[in-house]
Amino acid sequence: MVAALPHTGHAQSSERKTGISLYGTTWQYHGDLGSEWFNKNKIEFGAGLKLSRYVTPGIDLGLDMSYGEMAFSGTPPKNTAFPFSGFRANVVNIGVPIKLKLNNGWALKEDGFFAPYLSLAPGVFFASSDRFALNGQVNALSDIYAWDLKGAAGITFQFSPGISAFVETSQHYATTDQIDGVALKGNINDRYLQHSAGLTFNLGKTLDTDGDGVGDKKDKCPGTPTGVAVDATGCPLDGDGDGVPDYQDKCPTEKGLAALEGCPDRDGDGMRDGDDACPDTPGKAELKGCPDADGDGVIDSSDKCPGTPAGVPVDASGCPLDRDGDGVPDYQDRCPARPGPASNKGCPEMKVEEKKKLQEATKFIQFEFDKATLKPISFPTLNGLVDILNAYPDYFLGISAHADNKGDDAYNLRLSDARAASARTYMLSKGIPADRIVSHGYGETKPIADNATDAGRAINRRVEFDVYLPGDPNPAETKYGVAPEVPAAPVKAAPVKKAPMKKAPARKAPVRRK
Repeated sequence: MVAALPHTGHAQSSERKTGISLYGTTWQYHGDLGSEWFNKNKIEFGAGLKLSRYVTPGIDLGLDMSYGEMAFSGTPPKNTAFPFSGFRANVVNIGVPIKLKLNNGWALKEDGFFAPYLSLAPGVFFASSDRFALNGQVNALSDIYAWDLKGAAGITFQFSPGISAFVETSQHYATTDQIDGVALKGNINDRYLQHSAGLTFNLGKTLDTDGDGVGDKKDKCPGTPTGVAVDATGCPLDGDGDGVPDYQDKCPTEKGLAALEGCPDRDGDGMRDGDDACPDTPGKAELKGCPDADGDGVIDSSDKCPGTPAGVPVDASGCPLDRDGDGVPDYQDRCPARPGPASNKGCPEMKVEEKKKLQEATKFIQFEFDKATLKPISFPTLNGLVDILNAYPDYFLGISAHADNKGDDAYNLRLSDARAASARTYMLSKGIPADRIVSHGYGETKPIADNATDAGRAINRRVEFDVYLPGDPNPAETKYGVAPEVPAAPVKAAPVKKAPMKKAPARKAPVRRK
């Protein structure tokens, strides 16, 4: 519905094409006896009815009928030329006005409140006159019939689509000089002005598809939802002027952004000020518009550990999680589930006696001669290492096996790798997860004693055990480098079978003849 009386008006239009006008009118004479034009003391009244029809934005056609009196009083010395004092006539005028509207869309807006116009109306003129002699005698004149041409100028005041008012001044040119009873040869002097004012009622119904009270022709926002208040152009009201109609504006009294349903966003973070806990500082929507410089999900004003590296889980205060409470944040803690000192990267420190067991284990690992088979004497030592790994579940174990220089190099490398794997397999059989133990063979490449002596060679034939923390390198690789690639064992040639020898047939001993 229209929120207020529109500031534009309407005469006949393409939707309300027919108008009926009722008006009051007055005539003023000008002729052989004199002139009373624009003389406010000489006014005779009448009335009129006019029908008009819209043709184009600039032209209306109509039928105009009026009735009234026209008179002149000219007693001497005002009138000395004629032996009578004046006349009075009853005048009927019927014309067909062609109205040229200046509010035609290019000179003035068609729906402007003020609508000036010009009019030219050919028609017919009827008059019945009485002439008054100086002695007061009344002389009736014959009725007069003549053609008439009326030129007019006026202004229409367009109050609403259905009602308008107008004022108009026109001049009539009748093809007769007999209205006043005086006809001077060669002259047609009788003229008269007609001044009119009245109301026009425009018939028809304005097409208003969306029912907002503004006709489709003038509606700049067709399709407005039912019940939405609109302005004079048919567009929804926008009280704060932010381009978001009030009926869609969540903040109708504050100028805002269309993307935020008409609500303001002072800090430009895409969060409505009304929902923004930090309306003057850009922030994140998931944090109610507050900033979080380190991106840990805790707003800066509540973050006790600003600058936390990206992706690190934090607690409610913004500090990195430390599940085991050892003072080493989980993201830096190699053993986040078990407390340990920062000097050991957050992992429990191994006891001195357990470290000693690892160092001395190599003395007690023995294998069958020239084989990778563990001797039973090795089992207690390996069981002790299993206990250590169970006591420190975050540690890893590296097993490296070595050989002396007796025999083929490739054979020694394969044998040492098999012996390291054998020790690993034993410990896995005791329940240690496979990913916690790695084994490698180095063959004779990393001696720690002189291979020229039996004692030195005995020392070089060894299996070493090194523990290390998650993320650290295998100590064996730190000491000896990457283990050599183990060559494949040579394929033994299949033995050649000898063809069986055929036995010579046994010879029977000759029968002795007796």
